[in-house]
Amino acid sequence: MLTLAFDTATSAATAALVRDGEVLGETVSRAVRVLEDADDLFRKSGAARAELTGIVVGTGPGSFTGLRMGVAAARGLALALELPVAGVSTLAALVAGADGALPVVDAGRREIFTLVDGEPAVREPQELELELGTLCVGDGAVRYRTVLEERGARIPPDGDERHLPRARFHAALAREFGPADAVEPLYLRIPDAEKNA
Repeated sequence: MLTLAFDTATSAATAALVRDGEVLGETVSRAVRVLEDADDLFRKSGAARAELTGIVVGTGPGSFTGLRMGVAAARGLALALELPVAGVSTLAALVAGADGALPVVDAGRREIFTLVDGEPAVREPQELELELGTLCVGDGAVRYRTVLEERGARIPPDGDERHLPRARFHAALAREFGPADAVEPLYLRIPDAEKNA
């Protein structure tokens, strides 16, 4: 099984080409490059596009624009290539890359996306109730390092690999493939444009 996976929910977009659990290639760039990154992955790996059996996309939560770009790219590719799609939470991918960690994604507006009682939620960083020594990962953990560390969190150095929702983890977590239009982004609040209207 050859899978193309990508996540565009955070400031660092990731893409990976994975065959039967083996990562053939992976990139980190920006959401606007996701299709170029996919093309580069095929070219560098030597895999043929005709071998592709499914697409996995990060469903967030995260940036509204980034999520829309990623889901639209996944739907477009899936429809054009007649492939099934699976959606995987960006938060789940972060946890997969740092076992036992609390995922913390920068939500803008001085807020974060995280898990509260196992469910995706929007919170202000100072509202998080953390056990002493809780490992926090993600771009929100980096941005709000001081606040979270004051609350007892442990946060890896800024450039640490665990802060990225790696597409290889999306591919590993994907279970239910189906029609492209069945995959929906996870929005935890209304967009700024709608809020200001």
